[in-house]
Amino acid sequence: MKRILFSLLLIGALGGMVFVALRRPGRELTPLEELKQHLAKKAKPSVDHSKFAQLKAPFKRPQDVTAACISCHNGRQVEVMASTHWNWERSEYVEGKGIRPVGKKNVLNNFCIGISGSEASCNKCHIGYGWGDANFDFKDPLNVDCLACHDGTSTYVKKSGGAGMPDSGIDLANVAQHVGKPTRTNCGTCHFFGGGGNNVKHGDLEKAQFDPSREVDVHMGSDGVDLQCVDCHTAEKHQILGKAYSISSMNRNRVECETCHSGMPHADDVLNDHGYKVACQACHIPRYAKVNPTKLVWDWSTAGKLRDGKPYEEKDAKGTDVYMSIKGSFVWGTNVQPEYAWFNGTASHYLVGEKFDPSVPLRMNELHGAYDDPDSKIIPVKVHRGRQIYDTKYSYVIQPKLYSSTPGDGGFWGEFDWNKAAIAGMHEIDLPYSGSYGFASTEMSWPLNHMVSPKAETVRCNECHTREKGRLAALKGFYMPGRDRKGWLDGIGQGLLGLTLLGVVVHGGARFMAGHRNGGE
Repeated sequence: MKRILFSLLLIGALGGMVFVALRRPGRELTPLEELKQHLAKKAKPSVDHSKFAQLKAPFKRPQDVTAACISCHNGRQVEVMASTHWNWERSEYVEGKGIRPVGKKNVLNNFCIGISGSEASCNKCHIGYGWGDANFDFKDPLNVDCLACHDGTSTYVKKSGGAGMPDSGIDLANVAQHVGKPTRTNCGTCHFFGGGGNNVKHGDLEKAQFDPSREVDVHMGSDGVDLQCVDCHTAEKHQILGKAYSISSMNRNRVECETCHSGMPHADDVLNDHGYKVACQACHIPRYAKVNPTKLVWDWSTAGKLRDGKPYEEKDAKGTDVYMSIKGSFVWGTNVQPEYAWFNGTASHYLVGEKFDPSVPLRMNELHGAYDDPDSKIIPVKVHRGRQIYDTKYSYVIQPKLYSSTPGDGGFWGEFDWNKAAIAGMHEIDLPYSGSYGFASTEMSWPLNHMVSPKAETVRCNECHTREKGRLAALKGFYMPGRDRKGWLDGIGQGLLGLTLLGVVVHGGARFMAGHRNGGE
């Protein structure tokens, strides 16, 4: 009987322990673990578009697809037509220049320079149909290309030189029936190939990120969190969060690491303190262009050379273009260490027709910031250096006509005559051309925000806090321990260290003497 009672009590006690264990709240998740759990929940389509009758009939024109879309999604076209993706400009305050319309329409770069005169080619990445010249109707909702961002088949392609029209081989009905939330494929089709090829512009955005590993991009990694672009670049009424620093001057509508990770993401307070002056990207993007090379130098002055009267190309041992008759000479880089700059989120831009001093490199987009600016942080950047055509009399950058749609139209890619290209291009933007041109050095800075590396590859302390060849060697105007020396400050430090050592010796000696005296007694 006693054994039975003992067994029952033991079973009851164990059951109680199990019950308490089950009722006990689990270990509190860290903010990063909570974030991972939240992002692991992927959105699922709520509608099967293949069942809609209006999307099954063959479409003669892509504009007919848009008409079918807005027959249900009424009002969405108005939202799109109010966006920067549609207008390629917006009103912004540019320091020293006032409120100006800023965008691809009037901001020049040192890659393909600008779109004017070459719209049929450049505007392949516009989210519209038919923007081939200045007569494009931005107010016609049927010109909105819904499929560019919402295609779920990965088959939708725009025609080269087609002013944004889809390739003739696209099955528009099939694409229209398989639309959904934008993916990396939709965004990357344009953003990975800006400037005329893969990874030409950004350095941290390229085709490897269609399906990357965590080592390439810890956020987009298909074997990790597997984020899509729109998980960070969220949108409300088609107004997408995030602005390209190449054509944005104001510190608003930015995507920030702190939005998800908070301003105190580390368990180590010393690392969190760095966040007051060092952007997350500076430590977590130690290298960019990890898979495919990115263009670092573009020299337009060598363009136009022909062989047997025909344009030609030269490639390096890896098959990368190092010279093209239509574009000039290039220098590429892979696994590139960033340069660094102080940045407060604002920038200036070279606008069409502005005069500059050709004796010094022209900064096509100047990032503002300084150590003593409370809003500034150190950020990693890709600096692209170029040589591009300018008017030697008027001292402004020339917008040449590049793309040739018809023989004799002045397009450089057809006639290889800089003078004719300058005449045609400047006519497009209604600015005078003196007939005299040269080539000037230019620089353009691209802040790095993608290709975040796994934790183990984060920049180490001694890569910056070092006397020789540190990552921040070029950033001046502030004191950084380990890199800089100030006589009086170093003297104080050395004095304190000496006093500490002296205190240790004196204290140790005193204890030894006291112990010896006590032992002697």
